Amino acid sequence: MSLVTVADVAHDDLALMPTIRSHSSDELEVVSQSATDPETGQFFFLVEGADDSFESALDADHTVCDWTLVSREGDTRVYRIGHPDDVILLSPVVTELGGLMLDAKSSDARGWTVRLQFSDRESLADLWQFCEAEGIEFNLRRTVRQDSWTNGEPTTLTDAQRQALVTAYELGYFREPRDASLADLADALDISPTAVSGRIRRGTAELIGATLLDE
Repeated sequence: MSLVTVADVAHDDLALMPTIRSHSSDELEVVSQSATDPETGQFFFLVEGADDSFESALDADHTVCDWTLVSREGDTRVYRIGHPDDVILLSPVVTELGGLMLDAKSSDARGWTVRLQFSDRESLADLWQFCEAEGIEFNLRRTVRQDSWTNGEPTTLTDAQRQALVTAYELGYFREPRDASLADLADALDISPTAVSGRIRRGTAELIGATLLDE
């Protein structure tokens, strides 16, 4: 039996918070496999919608000590980012408590939305107490119990992805033939067609992974 929790976390000194706040339209995601050894202080981040101003934001971000552009394809980039010792990193704390950080994604300008897995509620309570002591905002979205340690519900579908999917459904983007184009969705959401396409693609992948795939 395990406990899977989705929560929103925010703090001025939490990793990449200044960048998230200044580039709320970009979507950041921790590449999970890179967080298996938090002692290195190096993490990989996938960024959707990034332009050159994003790298200027990294330079000005006090939670970043160094960064390297690893790969780039269109407006999707992968960065390796290092953090100073005084930056708050949640994943090492989760690991110390015997848990897993399954996903971590930026949540507009508010902070990070994380999906965590623990063996019991006591470990989750310990994490909440740590956040309270450090002044970290910790807003619990939902929690479910699972029979095994599998990467299932609940999802970390972001508010932006949810809004894009719902808008696409309501305007008839998924009908055959379509009643709305990406340009129509972009106008409705006041973002670029490329951003709409990315949110629909990632949101759909998130829902499929959470509801249709079996371990």
